[in-house]
Amino acid sequence: MSRLSFVPTDEWPQELRDFVQADTASDIALGITRMLAHAPEAAMGPLQFGAALGVNRTLPERLIELMRLRIAFHNQCRSCMAIRYSAAEGSFDEATACALEQPDIPDSLSKPEQLAIELGDRFATQHLAIDEGFFEQLKAQFTEAEVIELLMHCALYVGMGRLAAVLDMTEDLPKGFSKPFGETVKLSADTPVSL
Repeated sequence: MSRLSFVPTDEWPQELRDFVQADTASDIALGITRMLAHAPEAAMGPLQFGAALGVNRTLPERLIELMRLRIAFHNQCRSCMAIRYSAAEGSFDEATACALEQPDIPDSLSKPEQLAIELGDRFATQHLAIDEGFFEQLKAQFTEAEVIELLMHCALYVGMGRLAAVLDMTEDLPKGFSKPFGETVKLSADTPVSL
């Protein structure tokens, strides 16, 4: 059960309600925003950061979604693990998503996808291992603008995913993603929710 209360949407400032389309969004789509609404002005920062990355994305949806799911597993962010974004729908199957819970990166993925997932691994678990040699590998597959885009996605997913994990927000998730805090949940724990 969530460690902080959900703020009812009718108590949110209009700017926040409009930004996340609170009047038409499901509870699972509103997700952590229901707790961020305790500090609505501050909440606009990370929400706008995430929206800017989505609107201005230049990298393939599939690549970003695979990296996001790998980071979600490292973070043990249950809501992040339980969601599959429709923008990447059909670009990979659930078996590919669930393979991301294994330490080895699947060989079936493209070289850019493998590097993006490895970047997510390092950013989430050993960020100081993102050294000059690894940057050279990244620059062989991505432009410098794309590397920055990847790093900003990593920052968003690691930071907000850990925040969501610590808040233990699992009420609206499929049952398999609702194990007690501290127990490891797999990406394959239950049928994910499409948003």
